[in-house]
Amino acid sequence: MPVTTLSILTLQPDQQRWGFAQMGTAQRPLRQVAGLQFQKLLGSGAGGFGALPNLRRYGLMAVWESAEAAAAFFAQHPLWQQYQQRTSEIWTAELAPLKSHGLWDGVNPFTYPTEAAEGAGPVAVLTRASIRLHKTPRFWRYVAPTSATVAQAPGVRAAIGLGELPVVRQATFSLWESQQAMQDYAYRSEKHKQVIKLTRQENWYGEELFARFRVVRTEGTWDGRAL
Repeated sequence: MPVTTLSILTLQPDQQRWGFAQMGTAQRPLRQVAGLQFQKLLGSGAGGFGALPNLRRYGLMAVWESAEAAAAFFAQHPLWQQYQQRTSEIWTAELAPLKSHGLWDGVNPFTYPTEAAEGAGPVAVLTRASIRLHKTPRFWRYVAPTSATVAQAPGVRAAIGLGELPVVRQATFSLWESQQAMQDYAYRSEKHKQVIKLTRQENWYGEELFARFRVVRTEGTWDGRAL
């Protein structure tokens, strides 16, 4: 059965140049990893959700053909060993898709069969979009401030803005205590509902994807916390 993982990597202060270079140079070795079906190496926003980059924090989203393939990469792959040596902390979550719709580079990588069932326990949400270039001013005027409120919402353990390219290819990942906490924010936040309405009315995105996951397990720390 496939497995999805997300890792949040915080580089040591003197490794920022190396980390930024990996956004380009790591693509070839990642494409050659056995059992890695889909991957995105992602930058993050300053302050969590800003348009400017945080050169110390990155994310690796991956879908593996099996738990064994994922375990082999994290245990022994040279690229991952480089990250381990150059980071001050790494947090990794194993995720099982509950619901996913939309596309990411023309595919939906999270539609594989799973035994995950909605119920008690923490959930994670990923939203990502390719923003139409002429719509970017509207996006950053409305979406960035709204996304930042997620981090302070009741029931949120952590949240971060991630992206493949600055400004135009953006994602948000959030970790929630429960599905109920996530739904309370999504359906009761007036700012959130306004942004969703605007995205539909003004056709901001050329491509978008929404996915909700059950959190199977986590390891490591994120801002010094074991989430």
